[in-house]
Amino acid sequence: MTTPAEPNRRSGVQSIDRAVRLLELLAEAGGSMRLNDLAEATGLPQPTIHRLLRALVANGHVCQDASRQYALGPRLIRLGQLAGDGLAARAQPFLVELVELTGETAAVAVLERDQATFVAQVPSDRPLAVYIEAGEQAPAHCTGVGRALLSQGSDTRVRELLARTGTPALTPDTVTDIRALLTQLAAVRQAGWTQDSGEYQLGVRCIAAPVPGLTARVALSISGPQSRLDDEAANRVGPVVRQIAAEFSRMLLGGATLSAVAPLGVSNSED
Repeated sequence: MTTPAEPNRRSGVQSIDRAVRLLELLAEAGGSMRLNDLAEATGLPQPTIHRLLRALVANGHVCQDASRQYALGPRLIRLGQLAGDGLAARAQPFLVELVELTGETAAVAVLERDQATFVAQVPSDRPLAVYIEAGEQAPAHCTGVGRALLSQGSDTRVRELLARTGTPALTPDTVTDIRALLTQLAAVRQAGWTQDSGEYQLGVRCIAAPVPGLTARVALSISGPQSRLDDEAANRVGPVVRQIAAEFSRMLLGGATLSAVAPLGVSNSED
């Protein structure tokens, strides 16, 4: 038997789902969108979108910029900081495991304002190790970790992001053609891991895997000198990063923890 409160409860949950979707769309769009674009993306009537946005504006989660577009609000900064701290703490044992298995610096990153943003890292103690600052950002189009993050979105969203950021060549090896990048992302979705080899920094290789099954875009990566991470090493390490990313996902979703991961049998090469 349905009680009078149940329809109101269902309506409230639906409103929350829709409001969260609006925030996700604003984030994917780089921070701001017009009302009619939000309506088109969600399929909801503009009056419904406007009502939800008014509530988000009143709570500081959304604001209107000078062009009358809706943008992510300042209250989300603190929430984002807390979420980042929590993600960093949860990722720590998985990053330590990646360093032990590969001998190279490991990191966790999220897609933020169209760029790969590193949340935490565990450095390698080997010579010529790569060091990554928490909070450091890198372009999405020419980094292994960025491509792992981009692969979690549709080609349409990727094209929109690249239209905003461009695909500048940072080294002679940077892939700048959008069609080639989309082909690479299709391969990432198939294989579950990706890499860049000297496309962002000459002499450095980054191997990364998306963390699957989450609403947020998260990726794990390892980075080191190309002299150690040659093609053979990359093909050996890529599946390792993919497996640890899958285990991290299961932990975040309430399943198995790192203690359930079987030994992967990847030994460090000589310095």
